[in-house]
This record gives sequence, structure tokens and C-alpha cells, in this order.
Amino acid sequence: MPQIACPRCNHLMDASVRRCQNCGVDMALVAAIAENLIISKSTIPSGLPVSPELLLPRLGEYLIEKGVVDQDELDKALNYQKEKINNGQPILIGLALIELGLIDRSALDEAITEQIFYLQNALQKSNRELENRVQERTEELQNALDKLNEINQIKSNFIANISHELRTPLTHIKGYLDILADGSLGPLTSNQVEALEVLKRSEHRLERIIDDLIQFTMAARGELVVNINNFQLSSLIETTTNRFSNQLSKKNLTLKIDTPDHIPAVQADEEKIGWVLTQLLDNAIKFTQPGGEIEVRTREEGQLVYTSVSDTGIGISEEHLPEIFLAFHQLDSSTTRRYSGTGLGLSLARRILDAHGLSLQVKSKPGKGSVFEFSLPAGNSTHATRSS
Repeated sequence: MPQIACPRCNHLMDASVRRCQNCGVDMALVAAIAENLIISKSTIPSGLPVSPELLLPRLGEYLIEKGVVDQDELDKALNYQKEKINNGQPILIGLALIELGLIDRSALDEAITEQIFYLQNALQKSNRELENRVQERTEELQNALDKLNEINQIKSNFIANISHELRTPLTHIKGYLDILADGSLGPLTSNQVEALEVLKRSEHRLERIIDDLIQFTMAARGELVVNINNFQLSSLIETTTNRFSNQLSKKNLTLKIDTPDHIPAVQADEEKIGWVLTQLLDNAIKFTQPGGEIEVRTREEGQLVYTSVSDTGIGISEEHLPEIFLAFHQLDSSTTRRYSGTGLGLSLARRILDAHGLSLQVKSKPGKGSVFEFSLPAGNSTHATRSS
């Protein structure tokens, strides 16, 4: 059995024995003292014996409370301790009391043991109280999370139901607007034609809002399915941008498209990537002042094709960037806000790209415009279906 030297009396003892047979020091307490000193990055003064007393704060006060010594005796021991320290012989207050004959070893050990047990019980009580508080807080947070999930589910169900219910009457409205527009119900005056165009634009906007809501509820339920195929990104960009020709013209905005011929086909859900492009272009047009510029650009890097939509619009401050991807959130939520919308566009765009395993990046500065960019993998012969 290996032997170690007792740190108190230097007597050799078995490493497996808890107490020194010569002086009775508790080796577990010695280990606790050493650990405490290591954690606190403090050191034992040279020559100071290792003792359980090192673990105890204000031992002198405790001895007075117990009636073992009085204040004068303690002051005498403190002065004696200072003298020993000044002479290079540091000593603990308990040993100073013993050397002065003011207390015996058994009384000191008894006081030290009582105080250690008191501190141990206080620590255990504190730990139990902390564990109880942690458990209570965990239960509160779990209840709040369950309630939030329940509310979100109710909201998603409501949105899904109301969106589908709105689609039926909207289909009838759209059908009759088309009949009126093609003259099937008789000729229209110029004023009626103009009014009809306003109605058709409003109908189209309402149709898009309903589609956004349906897409959102599908994504929130994990039902957003992406059909992975190969397609030419340049063709999709051309088709998508053509839909905005009237809006661009009305705001006198310049649209630049930079899609090099060497860009390869990409692999993604063409319909949903078209929807992402639509949202990014719609946002760019909405937040760019008349006379501004919008650019759609693609570039190839390795096995990825990057697509960016940039504008010279109002821009977004850095602290508000995370908010633009929150569903139903508008940076300007006042009743007099200039820019309309449900606040779903960018949230859904990110969800669609997330379903592809991709990300949507944004760079923006107030008054300097914004750049939204995402990457798609170069295409191959693989065709797949994936659910978010």
C-alpha cells in the first residue's frame, strides 16, 4: 500500500486511511482545503500548517459565541499571531490560543468540527433550495412553451381555414372581373375600364396575400414540400422580372439583370425559388424611391450559383435586420405606415430556402439600399422530393 506524509505532522501513513493515526487530522478536509485554495488561486503562506481551520471563516468570533474564550483572550491571541507572522513563523489563530494556554486541543477540535458541520448543513440546504428553484423555473418555462405551442397551433389552424375559405369567393370575383374585362357582358366605357383595372389589381394583391398565408401555414406545420429538379435560373429570372414591368414603370425604376451565359443549370424547386425571387423583387420595388435602381445578378462559385437582388432603397439598420424575417412583423407597425403588406414575404422566403437546406443572407444600410442573396447547387441528373 503506498504511503504519504501527513501534511500536519509529517507522519507516514497509508494513502487509503482517512485520518492520521499520529495527529488525527482528517485527510478529506485537507483535500477540501487544497481544492478550495486551487479554485480561489490562493496559496498557503510558507510555514503555515495545513489544518481544517483553514476552511473556517471567523473562527475567533465563533469561539467567543460559544463561550470558549472571551474578547480579551482572542485579542491576546491575535497579537501573538501577528508577532509570529512578523518573525516568519505564521500560525493559525486556533494554534495561537493553544500555545498561549487559552484553550486545549480537544475544545478547539470540537469547535472546528461543529462549525464544519454547520457550514456543511448550510451548503446542503442552499443546494436543495437552488435545486427546487431550478425545478420550479423549469416547470414554468415548460408550461409557457406548451402554451405558446398551443397558441401557435391555434393561429396556424385559423389562418389555414380562413385562407381556404377566402379562396372560393375570390375565385368568383376574379372570374367575373375577367368576363367584364373581355367584354362578354357588354362594352365598357373608358371610366369603367379604368375602374376595372383598379379592381383587378386589388384582386391580384388579395390573391397573393391568401397564397402567402397558405404557404405560411404549410411551412409552420412542416408540410412545405420541395420538388427538386434541374432548371435554368436565367429563364426563371426573366419570367419573374417580366411580371413586374408595370410596377417598375410606374415608379420609374431601372431594372438591371446580370445573368452570364456560362451559368449552369441549378438544382432546386423551380416554382418555390420563383416565389422567393418574386418576394425579393416585390420588396425591392416597394422600398425603393422613384428613380432608383434594382439589380438581379447571378454568379458561379465552385459548385454553387449565387443569386442576389439589390436595390438603392431606404435600407435597414443593423439592429433591425433580424426582425425582417419575423412572420407578421413590420418594422413600421404604426397605423400611418407608408408600406403595406402582411410581413410574411421574407419569413416565407427564408423558410423555403431552409427547406432546401440553404440560407438567405442580407446586407443593408439605412439610405444605401439592401442586398439579399442566396445560393443554389449546380444541377445534375438527380430528381427528388423533400419535405421541410
